[in-house]
Formats: sequence, structure tokens, C-alpha cells
Amino acid sequence: MARTNSFGRGDAAVGGFCGYCATGRPYGRDRDPDFLIMAFASKNQVRGGRLVALITLIDGMSACWFGYCQGVFAGVLVSQDFLDLFPEINNGSISGAVTSSFFLGAFVGAVLAFILGDRLGRKKTIIAGHVLNTIGAALQASAYSLPHLVIGRTLNGIGIGVTSTMSPVYLGECVKPHLRGRLLVIGASSNVASFALANWINYALAFRGGALQWRLPLAIQLIFPFIIFPIAPFVPESPRWQLLVGRDDEAKRVISLLNNESVAADSVMTDYNSIKASISLERSHRVPLMDVLRNRDKTQNLRRLLLSCGTQFMQQFTGINSLGFYLPTLLHESVGFDLQTSKLLAAVNGTIYFIAAFFSLAVVDRLGRRKLMLYGSLAMTACHLISSLSLKTAQEDPAKMKTFGNVTVAFFVIYHAVFAPTWAGIPWVYAAEVNSLGWRSRGAAAATATNWVTGFAVVQFTKVGIDNLQWAFFLIFAILCLLFFPVVYCFYPETAGRKLEDMDEMFLRNPSWFVFGKKEMTQPTRPQAFVDAEMARISDSEVTIVEVTPDKTEK
Repeated sequence: MARTNSFGRGDAAVGGFCGYCATGRPYGRDRDPDFLIMAFASKNQVRGGRLVALITLIDGMSACWFGYCQGVFAGVLVSQDFLDLFPEINNGSISGAVTSSFFLGAFVGAVLAFILGDRLGRKKTIIAGHVLNTIGAALQASAYSLPHLVIGRTLNGIGIGVTSTMSPVYLGECVKPHLRGRLLVIGASSNVASFALANWINYALAFRGGALQWRLPLAIQLIFPFIIFPIAPFVPESPRWQLLVGRDDEAKRVISLLNNESVAADSVMTDYNSIKASISLERSHRVPLMDVLRNRDKTQNLRRLLLSCGTQFMQQFTGINSLGFYLPTLLHESVGFDLQTSKLLAAVNGTIYFIAAFFSLAVVDRLGRRKLMLYGSLAMTACHLISSLSLKTAQEDPAKMKTFGNVTVAFFVIYHAVFAPTWAGIPWVYAAEVNSLGWRSRGAAAATATNWVTGFAVVQFTKVGIDNLQWAFFLIFAILCLLFFPVVYCFYPETAGRKLEDMDEMFLRNPSWFVFGKKEMTQPTRPQAFVDAEMARISDSEVTIVEVTPDKTEK
């Protein structure tokens, strides 16, 4: 029986290809009314670079919303009208719980993305997440009770959990490998840009009293859906997801739109056959779920899932959200700056963070993911170590507080400048790349869930940790950052320069979990062995098509 596509037909005619209807009779341009619909859509739909730009814009705006949510609440927490309305926030445990409810919601959102990503598709899942974001943002801005605020913050978190999982996967599945790293990093950099914007908005409103000081920053989130929702109708579903669910003709059309070529073009058919062959290879090695969890499948999906989760775990335990949410509070209470100066320093820090993030555009594909993570872990170790020791001196000797307080601030800024081009974006890029097609949305969801649950833990204990450990609290992050270096060096293969379809080949050829000393697993450029393997897959796929077509014709 012929496959059924979304137009209710068998393998339909698209761009000049003829297929067979459910009765077995051939039909083409003169027999298929759906051809006119598809031809009209292709003619009027955005194509090529403009289409890639729109998909990148959706990912970038999703990341902006994510970053804004992370940055805006730090200023809200120290607004006097907010503290008067919610006096419970003065309790460190309650403050941590309210702040981290966003992370808990985002963890739930990542789990939802795990469930919905392969069922609804990438695009619809992203839209659903942004609907939840909109509701959550509106509830936070209008809150007059603590439960009202927490519900809004949690819903906002669920939406961000969904979109932060699926947006990088969607973009990664739609773009060419030589652009993938840079375009995904644009999303991560957009996150940082909106984080900086949130800090400047907080500072600008620090000179005003009343509810506007904190309600307006929360309400500004509602600008994002007015950018995202109008774009959504003009972008297609991921072609890799369409092939995964058997919508072959739609996948060909989307590949042709992304390549700005006709459906019959060689480049389109090469990409189509490569993805199709990779799916067939993946399915030929499919094993029951329990065998996957025992790491008994040849494509090593469990190992790849753990690698992507590991990057997100390490990212959170570099201490980024401890500073992101509590930097104004820390500068005010521990370093001794007044409230307005604390907000100004946080805004300046956010701007430097934003500028440094775009440096990764120049190096993410050239140096690769591994080197950026390795260099970043060592540099962040030094920053945390110096910050904690200078903070110790400032707190122990009031006469030296100003001098060593300035040193502390300087190394907090340097820390953000190091984190931005290294650990800020790489975990999101890595999770979108390393997993197999069948496990990509699941792997990205598991990685994002790891990010949020560890972020929840870090934010939850940060205020209590600073109150009790003071300067020694940041020594914990210094030790952890140092430990991340051998973990990455020993276990993390390079994903830069590879096609997404190369990932299965990489793990099939290298079953050992240790990657150091193996050039094929660590070089930032695509190994020739993977190019040869792709050509072999495509060749085998074309032979299969030739052998199957006569049987279909006889039917």
C-alpha cells in the first residue's frame, strides 16, 4: 500500500516527479490537483537565505525571551515596591523558591518537549511553548499575591523550557553544517543580549519608585510574541522531522526551499538521499529501549544523551546563574555598593557579557566545541578563585573593602567575558548536534531538563550559600570548573564541521567512550572518512530506489 502524505495521497508528484495514487494509477501535473497547491506554495514562500534568516530569527527571539527572563528578575528582587508588596521575599529560602520556580517550570517544559517534539513536530512545539510564555508573562506583570506571581513565573518557565529545547533543534535540522555552529551561537548570543537589556532596563527604572519599577520590566516580555507569531506562518517544518515521520514529498519541497533550488536539483536529491539513508541506517541498528538504556545499541544513543546532558550540567555549575540572578544583591550586601550602583555595575557587566558572546561567532566553527569548553573551564577557574580571595580580604578588612571590592567586581566581569563565548552557547549547540535523528528531540529535551533542574538547585542554594559561606561560596565553583577540564578532554568528541548524519557514523566507528588521542573524534574539520561513508550511504540508497521502483509500477 502506498504511503500517505499530508495531502491525502500516495507518493505525490512534486516539482515534476510523478507518483501513484491509492488506486495504483499514475498521476502527474495534469492528474494531481494538489500539485497546483504545492506549486503555488513553493512559488510564494520565502526561499534560500531569507528562509534560513527567518528560522534563525525565530530561534534568536526564543533565546532573547529566555535571556530576558533570566536577567529581569534580579532587578525585580531588589525593587522596594516589590519587597513591600511581597515581604516574604526577604526570607532567603522563600526568595530562592520564588526565583527557582522558573527553573522548575522550565524542567517540566523540557519534559513536555521530550513528549511533543516528535509527535507535533518542531515548529508546532515551539509555538505551543510561546503561548505558555505569553500567559506566564502576563500573570507575573499583573501579580498582587505571591501564589499569583509563582504561578505566572512557573508557566513562563514551562514555556521557556519547551522553546529552549526545541528552537536549537529546529534550526540545527534546517541549516547547512558550515553555518550550523554560527547560527546556533547567534541564538545563544541573543540570549545574552536580552540578558544585558534586562539589566539596563532595571537600572533605568531604579530611579523611579512605585510598581512601575518592577511591573514594566516584567510586562516588556510581551513584546516578543508580537515578533515571533507573525513569522511562524512563513517558515516550514524541519525536513528531517518530516522524513522521520514519512512525509517524504514535503521534506523534498522544504529542502528545495532551504537550498533555493528546484526539487529535482542534484543538491536537493543529495541532501534528501543522505538524510533518508541515515534514517535507514539508524533504524537498522534500532534496539529495544532497555537495550538503549544499557548502552547495547551500536549507535550509542545513551552515551550521546549523557554527553549532551553533561554539557548542560557543567554549564550550570560554572556558577553563571548564581551571578545572573543575584549579582545586584551580592554587590549591595557583600561588597558594599549602594543599590543604584549595584544595578549599574550589573548592567555594565551584562553589556560586556553581550559583546563577548558574539566573539564566539568567529571561533565556534574554527576552534570547535571541545577547545572552547576546555579553555573556558580553566579561565573561569581562575576568575572564581581570584574573586573569592579578594572578596575574603574585602570582608575581613573594612579599610580595604573598596579596593578589593573593585577587584571582585572586575573578575566577575572577566568571568562573564570568558563564559559568553565558551560555555554560554556551546552546550546548546552540542545538544542539538550530537544526538541521532530519532533521539534528537529526546536528547535535547533531556539536556535542557538537566540545565533547568541543576539551575533550580544552584539558584535555590545561592542566597543561603552566600549568607552562610560568604567568600568561600565561590571556591566551590572554582573547584568544579577545574574538574570540567579533564571530563571534556577525555570524553567529549568534536561535533564541529560534521553533518548531522555523520554523528551515527562517528559513534559506530569509535565505540570507546574515551576520545582523547583520536584525531577523527577531536579535529574541528570534517574527517574524509565521514565524507566517504556518506557517499556510500547515498549510493546504497539510490540502488535500493532503482530496485524498488519497478515493483511499485507493476502494482
